Amino acid sequence: MGAIANLFGYLLNFLYNLFNNYGIAIIVFTILLRIILIPITVSQQKSMKKNAKVQEKMKEIQKKYKNNPEKLNQETIELYKREKVSPFSGCLSSIIQIILIISVFWLVSKPLTYMKKVDSNKVNEYIEQIKTEEGKTSAYPEIQVIQTKSAEDSEVAINMDFLGLDLSKVPNQNLKDITVYIIPVLYVITSFVSIKMTNNMQDKAKEKKKADKEKKAAENKENDEEKALISEEEAKSEEAIEAMQDMTKSMNYMIPIMSITIAFIAPLGLALYWLVSNIAMIIERIIINKISENKKEEEENA
Repeated sequence: MGAIANLFGYLLNFLYNLFNNYGIAIIVFTILLRIILIPITVSQQKSMKKNAKVQEKMKEIQKKYKNNPEKLNQETIELYKREKVSPFSGCLSSIIQIILIISVFWLVSKPLTYMKKVDSNKVNEYIEQIKTEEGKTSAYPEIQVIQTKSAEDSEVAINMDFLGLDLSKVPNQNLKDITVYIIPVLYVITSFVSIKMTNNMQDKAKEKKKADKEKKAAENKENDEEKALISEEEAKSEEAIEAMQDMTKSMNYMIPIMSITIAFIAPLGLALYWLVSNIAMIIERIIINKISENKKEEEENA
């Protein structure tokens, strides 16, 4: 993670030198990062749709080999290989988010090391001075160096004033300062908007699937024993799929909860990154969904 934080630091420092403002640099950095991740996001959405189609074929395999677990497992593996889909592809997005959370956390926690590339001996010297003068150092000594030594040494100076907010402040260390809650609260709001959008997409897909199933049942009124058995197997498969979707929904809430917990104990620069990332993600999803819907309409009308 340190290597990724170091790499991010070059870009953030370039943007800081360009705008001479830490907040603006973080906003532009976040937008650029989201743009870079768009191919992965698109690929992830395609993979989710492909997984949905694979589940339909899984039903046939489950019906055919319901009394042969070993053959069922073998055929399931072969199906995923043929369709070039991984059963764990849905985890990719969460893994990327966790990597980014940790990397950016390190970046904003140690901006002198990862962003400014200040010599570690100088940083440690200033930290020792602060420890001697104040008797202790904070949980983020490099932030403390910026706050106390900027006037003495321009090399460790970073302009962290953004729209009247001090991005070097840590919420749990400044509980009486109401301004430290503005960015985290906005982050929470945008997180739940993003989650709501994702859940609505899944619910619409589920409703469409249910409508298609009811239509199919209405068209075929025969009710012999074999079809009743097939219907029972399909119901079991549907229950398993719905259980997985419910688990995914729960996981969607875990990342924001974990993030806001970290944001409460981290410098505000991190919460600003998450806030902008959420806004960019919401806009990105709206655009991608619109393009996807238009493409689907074109295919249906062709």
